Amino acid sequence: MGKRWRDPAHPRPKDLEEHTNVWVRRRERKSERCFCACDGRRCGFPRSNTCFAKRDAMGSPGFSRASRLLLLVWALAWLAPAAAAVAHYEADEGEELMRAFAFEEENLAEFARHRSSPAPFYRSNKESWRLSGHYIVVLKEETLKSQILQTVKRLQAKAAKHGYMTKILHIFEELIQGFVVKMSRDVLHMALKLPHVDYIEEDSYVFAQSIPWNLGRIVPEQDTLNEYHPPNAGELVEVYLLDTGVQSTHREIEGKILVTEFENVPEEDGTRFHRQASKCDSHGTHMAGVVNGRDAGVAKGANVRSLRVLNCQGKGTISGTLIGLEFIAKTLAVQPYSPLVVLLPLAGTYSLILNTASRQMVQMGVVMIAAAGNYKDDACLYSPASEPEVITVGATNAQDQPASMGTLGTNFGRCIDIFAPGDDIIGASSDCSTCFTAQSGTSQAAAHVAGIAAMILNANPALSISELRQKLIHFSVKNLMNEAWFPEDQRLLTPNRVAGLPSKIVAEEQLYCRSVWSSLSDSTSAATAVARCNSHEDMFSCSSLSKDGKWRGEHIEDNGGKKECVALNRFRGQGVYAIARCCIWPKADCQVNSHSQTTEGTVMKSVTCIKDSHVLTGCSTHSLDGDLSGGINAVHQADSRWAHCVSQGEATVHAFCCHAPSLECKVQGHSPLEYPTKVMETCDDGWTLTGCNAQSPSSNSLGAYSVDNTCVVLSRPGSKGATAVAICCRKRLLEEEKQSSSNN
Repeated sequence: MGKRWRDPAHPRPKDLEEHTNVWVRRRERKSERCFCACDGRRCGFPRSNTCFAKRDAMGSPGFSRASRLLLLVWALAWLAPAAAAVAHYEADEGEELMRAFAFEEENLAEFARHRSSPAPFYRSNKESWRLSGHYIVVLKEETLKSQILQTVKRLQAKAAKHGYMTKILHIFEELIQGFVVKMSRDVLHMALKLPHVDYIEEDSYVFAQSIPWNLGRIVPEQDTLNEYHPPNAGELVEVYLLDTGVQSTHREIEGKILVTEFENVPEEDGTRFHRQASKCDSHGTHMAGVVNGRDAGVAKGANVRSLRVLNCQGKGTISGTLIGLEFIAKTLAVQPYSPLVVLLPLAGTYSLILNTASRQMVQMGVVMIAAAGNYKDDACLYSPASEPEVITVGATNAQDQPASMGTLGTNFGRCIDIFAPGDDIIGASSDCSTCFTAQSGTSQAAAHVAGIAAMILNANPALSISELRQKLIHFSVKNLMNEAWFPEDQRLLTPNRVAGLPSKIVAEEQLYCRSVWSSLSDSTSAATAVARCNSHEDMFSCSSLSKDGKWRGEHIEDNGGKKECVALNRFRGQGVYAIARCCIWPKADCQVNSHSQTTEGTVMKSVTCIKDSHVLTGCSTHSLDGDLSGGINAVHQADSRWAHCVSQGEATVHAFCCHAPSLECKVQGHSPLEYPTKVMETCDDGWTLTGCNAQSPSSNSLGAYSVDNTCVVLSRPGSKGATAVAICCRKRLLEEEKQSSSNN
């Protein structure tokens, strides 16, 4: 390139500044335009033997008619490979680009009116994972297909006019509106100002997550030692595997897997090519063998389809994974199939668009299962593991402890749903058709859960993904892992449960609940933390936990018809968590009754469910001024008919009331004689915990949270004791069932 200088008439690329792990903020600077020097004059593209630029009468750089024509020819020659991607929209690529040039000249003012500020731009927080010069342009949901093509042409025209090359790599037709483009970073600011652009994400890499005790852990109750007897074979379920590809002739999976024609992988490091799947390492073959292998498979009857999104080094891209998901969506549009599981044994840094696409797949009825990642880090920093609608899996070893892999290990945190065997797993190897190998990682753990999910769905194909997740949690083995392995600030947030299955799966109506944690709020006085349930779940209660006891409680807010559990920090507070209790019960309809007026002659406030058909499933309280009146957050008292939520002082008390005629609920409490900092109350067998609160005679309570079927209350050292108050519910029993239950 020659010497570059600027023209104030045109903006230059804005400096990019990393704001959080994924957010990039642009700093405004004065508008500039780049040129190169050739023969002492200026031109809008790299130096050549011919100079195409001239000065206009005012002395500013411009383009002659000849230079425009030559520039157009040059741009068309470079852009030719992109024609295939948009050929189905328009037959004549050159004519479209010429029209786009004319359109660009005439409508700059109109474009400016359409967008007053640039769209957001996101990029990986790991610099070495970024795929420089590759961008995923996401358009607004209401964008029409014709407008997608218009946006592509406008971008090409703007870039070519300023002397830059662009190459359209893919245009999405399903799941999302947008396209993948290869272009200079200098063009980014132009793309961000285009009409219809919602945001742009820089492409980045995703990686395979791999560095026979495992089958014995899944179904532990076996009559015969060293034998695996699953409840069914999962033969009704299809599993799509996005990986390196597989050796389909291996005896472990031969005849049990369909290798699709899909392939979208990057070049291997240090090469200009990629090897065929048969020449790859064993990751994809190993994954397929864990899911449905004849000897080492979990669900031996499941049908597996393979898509190749990782190269032989186990490396892929966000865009390639998106295109793979689009391939599945297109396949389902032509040939619907249910139940269907998509296994993603890979991880990349947090990606808004990959999470969005995964959520769209769930809305189509697809079960999404992903590896948590092998970085001994918070799984919420990676995708697709961080998407709440995805079932995210961590890894354990043969001792049912978190799996370590060299200096790293399984990821952890609130974004993980469950752990599964993932250390030293024996499975098929691509070295030969009869070879086996051992691999470790959250990829292997995710493959185990995909097999377990296939068997659960085989027994009940109509389950939603939320119901499936709740059943996975219900069937899991609790409290096996030593929590000391996790960082101290992640121990409460990381679920201590390892995937398992009963010897027989029975389709029955049962109340299932789980706890969903928010991230920790910041420490400002007005800071809030928000926890949400997934689709097909109802919020039965909301609680909160403060790091230092300085918080204002919690309440429910309605955000577009979706309930949110909101915890409130206070002045000098160190942050607060919100914990939503999310439950599955057929046709449950829950609402919140609130009361902020004290009862006459007392300082107490009481609220309950008004209708006989409603049951009380939880209580919460919050105060605008931060005074929770002696630390009493919410208590429950029972009279002859109803349970009440009770508080005192200036706080507002809330009752969670669910219309569920076939449910019955009761209140349990535990107050030890000593003054421990941790008090627990567990629901009786056959009952499910729906609400958890703290009652304390002092202001030293830190709050309450639910762990599986146990209500936990924390207090600061030196407090005068606290009571853990649990609301427990179950399906209403018939009289003969009650009699049988009481006899037992």
